[in-house]
Amino acid sequence: MAATMRNVEEIRNRVILGEFGVKNVHTSDFPGNYPGYDDTWDMQKFQENFRINVVHLDESSMEFDMVGIDAAIANAFRRILLAEVPTMAIEKVFVYNNTSIVQDEVLAHRLGLIPIRADPRLFEYRNSGEESAEEEGSEIDTIQLQLKIKCSRNPRASKDSSDPRELYLNHMVYSRDIKWVPIGNQADVFADSSIGPVHDDILIAQLRPGQELDIIMHCVKGIGKDHAKFSPVATASYRLLPEITLLEPVEGEKAERLQRCFSRGVIGLEDVDGEKVARVVNSRLDTCSREVHRHDDLKNLVKLGRVRDHFIFTVESTGILPPEVLVTEAIKVLMTKCQRFLNELDSTDME
Repeated sequence: MAATMRNVEEIRNRVILGEFGVKNVHTSDFPGNYPGYDDTWDMQKFQENFRINVVHLDESSMEFDMVGIDAAIANAFRRILLAEVPTMAIEKVFVYNNTSIVQDEVLAHRLGLIPIRADPRLFEYRNSGEESAEEEGSEIDTIQLQLKIKCSRNPRASKDSSDPRELYLNHMVYSRDIKWVPIGNQADVFADSSIGPVHDDILIAQLRPGQELDIIMHCVKGIGKDHAKFSPVATASYRLLPEITLLEPVEGEKAERLQRCFSRGVIGLEDVDGEKVARVVNSRLDTCSREVHRHDDLKNLVKLGRVRDHFIFTVESTGILPPEVLVTEAIKVLMTKCQRFLNELDSTDME
């Protein structure tokens, strides 16, 4: 009976990586599925088990553990980060002069994909329903940028030089050449903000003497569901926490081969009575390659699995907002969606 209960616990809580397939991939802990288990959802039990641990945080990326949650909720959170946290991005490009070899529509597309450092929480969504002139925009919903640059010959260049960097001035157009043009009272409201491209070294176009660009751009608030340029993250992904169990002691040359089967830092070697013995140091670092299953004498000594409700999230920001702010905003969006669903249920009951 004890063995049966252990098997049930493994099916419920672990994904097993076998030699020829992956087992226990489906969630099965729903009410009534297992005799003797009360799988009815309980708020108090959820609050006791659920936790978030921040493992790494810097100005551009964040890694944290989300434990005690279902895969559907974790994936919803990931999708919200990708497509439903709003940002500001270039939406309209007014080309007054473009004599470069880059076509207007290609240039506009390149400009639209440049991340713009501006806090979207301080702006409103632009009302697309208004029949207004295309160039109109107010200080509460629009950021105006300008790119005006002309290439010319360098009078101080050497006659024998063939390097464009020495022969020409302004021949490389970078994102640093984009300047913010305040609308209305934006100069006072955002006096402490450096609105503009996140990175100043993004190459936009190359010019030659006589060629120039004169462009006005309007940035608006939007979400990645409408266009990828509004996505606030370079990547947002998760993986299940790996679990590696040594079923019996592995010593000597086998231990060294076992160590090479896993990512660096996963398996360590201890010296026990002059013999090298393998032990699991940090299974979190493993990429679950299942390389060990290629060795007939090792594959039955190790059990590979993943913890079903332990998600390792990696969030890399484009630089528009810090990663911790993105996570907070994604949680707010998820809460809003849940509240909207509850409101719909209440209105249905009233009808």
